[in-house]
Amino acid sequence: KARLALAIHQEVLGCQDLELGGQDRKDLEASVGVLGAPLPSPVTMAVLARSAAAVAALALLASAVAGEVFFQEKFDDGWDYRWVKSEWKKEDNTAGEWNHTSGKWNGDADDKGIQTSEDYRFYAISAQYPEFSNKDKTLVLQFSVKHEQDLDCGGGYVKLLPADVDQKKFGGETPYSIMFGPDICGYATKKVHAILTKNGKNHLIKKEVPCETDQLTHVYTLILRPDATYSILIDNVEKQSGSVYDDWDILPAKKKRDPNAKKPEDWEDEEFLPDPEDKKPEGYDDIPKEITEPDATKPEDWDDEEDGEWTAPTIPNPEYKGPWIQKV
Repeated sequence: KARLALAIHQEVLGCQDLELGGQDRKDLEASVGVLGAPLPSPVTMAVLARSAAAVAALALLASAVAGEVFFQEKFDDGWDYRWVKSEWKKEDNTAGEWNHTSGKWNGDADDKGIQTSEDYRFYAISAQYPEFSNKDKTLVLQFSVKHEQDLDCGGGYVKLLPADVDQKKFGGETPYSIMFGPDICGYATKKVHAILTKNGKNHLIKKEVPCETDQLTHVYTLILRPDATYSILIDNVEKQSGSVYDDWDILPAKKKRDPNAKKPEDWEDEEFLPDPEDKKPEGYDDIPKEITEPDATKPEDWDDEEDGEWTAPTIPNPEYKGPWIQKV
């Protein structure tokens, strides 16, 4: 059993359409949550936020196989009764207030979402959805993010939370089973996070998945299938896929070193040993590397007084084989 959460940590970011669908290997109780931390600018989103400037217009949890909708949030009239505002960061006066808006740019002014209202504030909000079974089904987490201002550093994430989360205390340290969404910080970090949790440990995807960085709405989708395969899509275009077992270090190694194993006293590290029968030939070291050219003669016009003492030139000795190396 788990809850669902959207997390947005950025300067300008939001969730325009949040769609969470499908089935995980676990049963999901459900609660969609939004959480964030302070940044500079406004945000409109669905669940977790840390700035102001984006819009979350639709939240959906459904079965990819049967097409059954488990949770859907359009942020229309009455949305504020379905969502619980967290008191996270309220004591230190850094908690922000949510706006219900369609954002600066929209195709329909009546199609609204929730938006963070101030820069450098923390935002957290969550909503519950009915318990369901996702055994032998495909889990689909999908949401859209719109950065209405240029984003300097921040991220927007979907999170599946435990069923026993205290919604009033939902915050950045709340445990989760899945975290998925874009992360942008300066020029170095512009990627999609996909983190899976097992036995209390968070496992990051080992592959790089670039994210979008413009001010338009983009849909991010994570698909986890019962056969342990996955796909990551942006605007319904597959950006990465493969095996959960290969691309996350979730499973323990098939073999591990025996902590009690010790190197045997008679262990030889050398793969080959010198041949004891191979002996250096007698006089081998006396063979010169070069010898005097046998056909060389002193030039007739050579003058010892003017040219110095004549010395015959040398040539490589064909008998010289280099330093002797014992066979192995």
